[in-house]
Order: sequence, then C-alpha cells, then structure tokens
Amino acid sequence: MKHFAILWKRFAWVSRLLIFCLVVAIYAWALQGLKVDFELLKNSWPYITDFISRLFPPDPAVLDIAIQALVETIQMSLWGTTLGAILSLPIAIASARNVAPVWLQWLANFLQNIVRSVPSIILGLIFVAATGLGAPAGTLALSIYTIGYLAKFYQQAIEAVDSRSIEFLQVTGASRLQVAQYGILPQVLPLGLGYTLWMFEYNIRAASVLGVVGAGGIGFQLKSYIDGFEYNKATTMMLVLLVVVTVIDLLSSQLRKRLDSM
Repeated sequence: MKHFAILWKRFAWVSRLLIFCLVVAIYAWALQGLKVDFELLKNSWPYITDFISRLFPPDPAVLDIAIQALVETIQMSLWGTTLGAILSLPIAIASARNVAPVWLQWLANFLQNIVRSVPSIILGLIFVAATGLGAPAGTLALSIYTIGYLAKFYQQAIEAVDSRSIEFLQVTGASRLQVAQYGILPQVLPLGLGYTLWMFEYNIRAASVLGVVGAGGIGFQLKSYIDGFEYNKATTMMLVLLVVVTVIDLLSSQLRKRLDSM
C-alpha cells in the first residue's frame, strides 16, 4: 500500500493528463454535435454589421413609452420575486436534509425539479392563456419561475447551518419552532436575502423575455418594435433596460455586501 502511494505521487501527472484529455474529448464531442459551419460564420459578418447599423441611432421619441414599460417590468419583478420567495421557503425547509425527514425531502426536491424543468416562456404562455395578455400573466409566471431557483438556494443555505447550534438547542429541550427561530433563521437570513436580491435582478431580465409571449413589461414593447422593423425604437428600449439593470445591480451588490457582513 505504501509503495502504491509513492508511485501515485510520482506519477500523479499521468492522472492529470488523462483528465485533461477527457475534458478535451468531451468538448470535441460537444462541438461535433453543434455542427458549426465556420465558413458560414466567416461570411455572415456583413449581415451582422448591417443589422447592428439599423439599431442606431436610438429614437428618443419613445423614451416615455420605454420608461412606462420599464416601470411595469419592475413591478412585475418585485411582485413575482416576493410571491416566489414566500412560496419557496416552505419548500426549501421540506427539502433540507438537516431539517426534514427523507420522504419529505424526496417530494420537495421532486417538486423543485418539476418547476425548474419548465421554461419561463412556457410559464408565460400558460398564464397568458389563463389571464390574458398583460402584466398579471408575467407576474404569475415569474413567481413560479422564482420558486424553482430560490427554493434550491434557500435549501442550500439551510443545509449549510452550523449543526452545533441546532444540537445545543435540541439538548436544552427547544421545540422545532424554537430551533428554527433561534438556530436556523439567524444564520440563513443574510444569505437568503442576498439570494432574493439576486433573483430580483434576474427577474427584471426574465420579465423582458416574457414580453415576447405577450406577458407585459418592456419585452412586449421591444418585440412589437422589432416585429415592425422599428429597430431604432427597439434600441431605445434596450438602452433604458440596460441603465436600470446596471443601477439595480450596483444597489443590490451594496446591499448584499452589508448582508454578508451581518
């Protein structure tokens, strides 16, 4: 056994080389499956530059429409993230291996997988069919979409809790509610709020995509202008969205830093 360990250390580079070759082989296999036509890509630059040139200059005449649509997008994201976060919490608790029994973990994780396997566009189509075109459909789609991710993030935060604090409370005779209130919540809250802020940022971008299926927000206006070949107006929408997403990203980053220092 000792000789084997010495040989393994001496020829450790062989295992690293094999791993490298395996990674290269996997990427080569994936590239082959994509069937990329590099000659076509080489000849496509004139079409790309022609399309980009049509996007400029932006049309400031639709700035008021862009701001109104953006406000609706933020409202959709705010409510969608909040509803999704509230619904995610019990699912996350039921999924955590250090809190829930095994049978409940299996069911809760299976529910998470179901939600994550449904694309946001499909959720948008479902709720557009249920409530009609507009922001309500987008808000409901975002709330369900949020559950698939925040439930997993919350679950990981709960599972990362220091087990010694839970054991100490259990030894002192604390109830399950007291263990959750004093042992789990203080450790999970900063991380959970950080995840929620990140999801709010992401949902603003996701809401713009949901507009493609008529689920309201700036995405609906963006698609309308592109379908009508009004590319200058579409550029105005994208620039307004870029500015707001950048500002929200900076603000939420500062908030996350404060939460991490708690």
